[in-house]
Amino acid sequence: MEKYDPKQLDRFPLEPGVYLMKNDVGEVIYVGKAKHLKKRVKQYFASSGDSRPMIPFLLQEIAHIETIVVENEKEALLVENTLIKKHQPKYNAFLKDDKTFISLMINHQHKWPRIQLIRYKGKPKLKGHYFGPYTSAFAARQTYELLTKLFPLRQCSDEELQRRTRPCLLYGIKRCIAPCVDFCTKTEYDLLVDGATQFLKGKDQEVVAKLKEEMEIASEKLEFEKAAALLQTIRQIEHVTSIRQVVQKAGTKDSDSIGLFRQSDEVILMQLFVRDGKLVGSEHYSFAHALEEDDELISSFILQYYQQKKDLPQEILLPIQLKNNKELEEILYETHNKKIQLHTPEKGNKKALVQLARKNAKVTFEQEKDESELRERMLLDLTETLKLNRYPRRIECFDTSNISGTDLVASMVAFTDGLYDKKRTRYFKIKNIEKGDDYAALHQVLSRRLLRAKDEDDLPDLVLIDGGKGQLNIGIKVFKELDIANVDLAAITKEEAKHTKGLTAERIFLPDHPEPISLNVRSPLLFLLQQIRDAAHERAIGFHRKRRSKRILTSALEAIPGIGPIKKKRLLQHFGSFKRIQLATDEELLAVKGITAKDIAAVRKFSAE
Repeated sequence: MEKYDPKQLDRFPLEPGVYLMKNDVGEVIYVGKAKHLKKRVKQYFASSGDSRPMIPFLLQEIAHIETIVVENEKEALLVENTLIKKHQPKYNAFLKDDKTFISLMINHQHKWPRIQLIRYKGKPKLKGHYFGPYTSAFAARQTYELLTKLFPLRQCSDEELQRRTRPCLLYGIKRCIAPCVDFCTKTEYDLLVDGATQFLKGKDQEVVAKLKEEMEIASEKLEFEKAAALLQTIRQIEHVTSIRQVVQKAGTKDSDSIGLFRQSDEVILMQLFVRDGKLVGSEHYSFAHALEEDDELISSFILQYYQQKKDLPQEILLPIQLKNNKELEEILYETHNKKIQLHTPEKGNKKALVQLARKNAKVTFEQEKDESELRERMLLDLTETLKLNRYPRRIECFDTSNISGTDLVASMVAFTDGLYDKKRTRYFKIKNIEKGDDYAALHQVLSRRLLRAKDEDDLPDLVLIDGGKGQLNIGIKVFKELDIANVDLAAITKEEAKHTKGLTAERIFLPDHPEPISLNVRSPLLFLLQQIRDAAHERAIGFHRKRRSKRILTSALEAIPGIGPIKKKRLLQHFGSFKRIQLATDEELLAVKGITAKDIAAVRKFSAE
């Protein structure tokens, strides 16, 4: 590999300008600016000139360096920004346009609006009022769960809303006021929608005041459990809205606060947006192989982001003083004909906003490195792909099993937050069902499980069935019979009905979707659904084999004359199989409580026959 000769730097100009570092195939891998080109570029090759951890990796790849001389530092900033956008170098922080946002949305144009968790790229496609974006999916879900408790709006899909003839479970537990069957007036419902909207806009003090009043009344009536629940809700609201207190104290109307968190060459840059004195949202950007110093990275970000932005703040609050502060302000003014101050607060509540942005940057960095965050993203992808009404935090999957129509059983496995939840595994013995009637067996199992979950207020977010359209219709029937409208339903089946792992095609059937959804065979979502379905299938098969073996063994023991049911049970528990009983010595058989020499003789005689 061709390497760059540092002796060539002696011919570099001393004027301000931009330098482009290229590898041996001519690809631009880094773009930088400098007040004095020769001095700046020499620092990369000096033994003590640059201590950044990525410099050794950069130097190994450099084969050629080009320079562009400009008139001043401001022009160097603009040229650098243009070249970064053009070449998207490996070691520069570059803003991509494929960023995903997570927001809460109220589809206010619908007659009966609902609150939804929406993930989108670029501009959102669905019409509605959007609140966010949130710094993490966890923060968005926490706010969503709180809102559904405080404001009992519908959670069902538009299709479910139209076909309901009686209220679902949520009405019974006071989590919905049942607009589906006109149990509320439009005015009453709109008041709740307005309350949720005002809460998301930051007017939560009225809600807290009302909850505190209800808590005091509950305490006076000695309803301590209710008072404790209300206190927990108040604390949740205060936790979710704690940032707003910092914003109000800062006394700024329109500002963006920037925070930075770095580990080696990996960086998270966080923005907090304040408009009209309220925190209205946040965004974060991840940069890998970020070679720039913090000062250079923030300067580059400001040019890439704010030159294209239309909704500009009055000031941008920064964590550090930028070397090109004045030039950046001039460029933004020339671009937008609006004065935007770049301010680095040293104390007070504005500094607290910058520190808050940095804290959020750190939390986001840690979350993005955490497997739980990756699983959360996958579940959000699943929500979007299957058009689910709820975030599938807990998925319960059902499968039935029988061989030649005997020992009909079923299993249920649960996955919580994308991981197998062993303690929730359930096994079912199918009762009073004719051999081979898999639909009736599935109906029984779903009814038994969901009825109990409904009584215990422990319903899952998504029910997944191993099967096709027929099994899905059984699920829909059970949901209607039990008035369940706030749980999503899907069925998954292999095209050739083979339960084998690997790159196999699958079909996913959903209510209100006439055609099944097909996922790419390499899709991580498909792998997750296969993993869940296969876990249910394996446990159903295992339970069936265990039941069948026990039945065969019991039948064999019952054929031995002279040994009663209690002794047979003890032999079965001790040895586990009829073959082991036959192979056991007299001493081993006598070790079983109640077994006599006469019993041993009966076993030997039966085995000999």
